[in-house]
Amino acid sequence: MLRTEFEASLSADEPPAGVREEITALWWLRNNSWQNAHDIIDAHPGTDAAWLHALLHRMEGDDGNANYWYNRAGRERPNITIGKELELLLAYFLG
Repeated sequence: MLRTEFEASLSADEPPAGVREEITALWWLRNNSWQNAHDIIDAHPGTDAAWLHALLHRMEGDDGNANYWYNRAGRERPNITIGKELELLLAYFLG
């Protein structure tokens, strides 16, 4: 899925079908549903999902849990804003 397609899909009632769980979680996050994003990513293994999981806990203000997930992702906690990290995730998953 391209970034332009993702952005256009944000006005729909449901996330796009047939995309990676990380993209579905990002869709819910961009639609102001942190809990839906977390529920999806919490059940998904892998380092990519762990990175998104870390951001979600960083947004929540749970630094200890965020650090745990950054470690699981094999990444250091970035010294950038949450918004900039979200942009990095979107670029990573949507090219």
